[in-house]
Amino acid sequence: MLIPLIVACALFMENLDSSVVSTSLPAIAHDLAVDPIALKLAFTSYLISIAVFTPVSGWFADRFGARTVFRTAIVVFVGGSILCGLSSTLEGFVAARVVQGAGGAMMVPVGRLVLLRTVPKADYVRALSWLTVPALIGPVMGPPVGGFITTYFDWRWIFWINVPIGIVGIALVQAYIANIREPEPRRLDVAGFLLSGIGLGGFVFGVAASGIGLLPAPVIAAMVTVGAVALAGYVVHARRAADPLIDLRLFRIGTYRTSVVGGLFFRVGVGAIPFLLPLMLQVGFGLTAFQSGMLTFAAAAGAITMKFTAPWILRRFGFRTVLVVNTVTATVFLVASALFTAATPSAVIFAVLLVGGFFRSLQFTALNALGFADVDRPRMSQATSLSSVTQQLSVSLGVAVAAGALEWTRSMRADHALIAADFGPAFLIVGAISLISLVFFVRLPPGAGAEVSGHRARPVPVAAELQDPSRVEGSM
Repeated sequence: MLIPLIVACALFMENLDSSVVSTSLPAIAHDLAVDPIALKLAFTSYLISIAVFTPVSGWFADRFGARTVFRTAIVVFVGGSILCGLSSTLEGFVAARVVQGAGGAMMVPVGRLVLLRTVPKADYVRALSWLTVPALIGPVMGPPVGGFITTYFDWRWIFWINVPIGIVGIALVQAYIANIREPEPRRLDVAGFLLSGIGLGGFVFGVAASGIGLLPAPVIAAMVTVGAVALAGYVVHARRAADPLIDLRLFRIGTYRTSVVGGLFFRVGVGAIPFLLPLMLQVGFGLTAFQSGMLTFAAAAGAITMKFTAPWILRRFGFRTVLVVNTVTATVFLVASALFTAATPSAVIFAVLLVGGFFRSLQFTALNALGFADVDRPRMSQATSLSSVTQQLSVSLGVAVAAGALEWTRSMRADHALIAADFGPAFLIVGAISLISLVFFVRLPPGAGAEVSGHRARPVPVAAELQDPSRVEGSM
């Protein structure tokens, strides 16, 4: 398990950065003299950059070697962190986050690819669980550390702390990660890269930039339109290309399709939490960044607790039961945040976030493990890239939806200041989106992903198979 721990060093740096930024949003907005909601671009620009560059991460790893790409990605990420700390305008900050995203796009998927190519399928759940334990220390440390630095020092230091972490990561990668590469890497799909990059970047950034006055309305409309057309063009291109950048034929694998598409809807909902929660606690309730961070780290603490029980839960109940039941449970704890008020005891908020973090993390572990249960080795690189793209895209859309909900509720008043009452509808809206994922999870056959989970479902009676063919063909 040495390789999962080394890869986790990179995940630690990225997750620490993301959670720190969430806690510091109000302070950053004040220092840059912008509306707090406008800083949704700090989230979406980073996530879009990851989504755009992730599809080529697998090709770069196959062509130049996993160690070379992994090491370079850490350097780029650290460089972007330094630029974030030096930013003095919203535009400069967004550009620096794009640089960070380019590094993260190569760093995390390539690290996961190294893991998946060196660990047997039977050990996927255990390896993924141990992989994320050190990485989850970042979200646990991030809110309190980020809140402390923001409250008592300067928010810019939250980015500069990535420098020593990155140096350690580079040294470990150089010493222990093999430069795994394919002997005959496929050709790079340049047309596919351009279409997917323009499509994802234009559409999502256009949606995120709307309503904050950063760009003229005609420019935003043009970005969304061009992005949508480019995405449609990529779908046509992928069907004709012999070796497309993002192989949409992977969706023919039932377990992979369920993991990616169902997971997209679930992540749209929960992906809004790091944006909504710190804003509500600080802008809505008047807490300091440090006080907010001391509450929001509870979700990450609950996630770490779950990692030790995920293999047993999946082995006992199987993927379908866990995903269906846990979707409802996790969503209940998500929308519970809509009931928080300034008078809600801190202990109650902490407990809700702690338990909610447990169930959300169980869902992520189950989705990640299920997605690769039936993917063969030659397509592992493509499957990893496509999965990462959809995950980042869903979180980016979640932030955009949450910000749009906040803008809608405050637009109903004469003034445009954010108040605590604005956040309740936003939590309910993103929670409803998470529940849509149930449509995909309930269609899984009982034994889906059994090789990975170790769960053995009871045999389905012949009569039931004849009455409901989808129970035996659900993985097609």
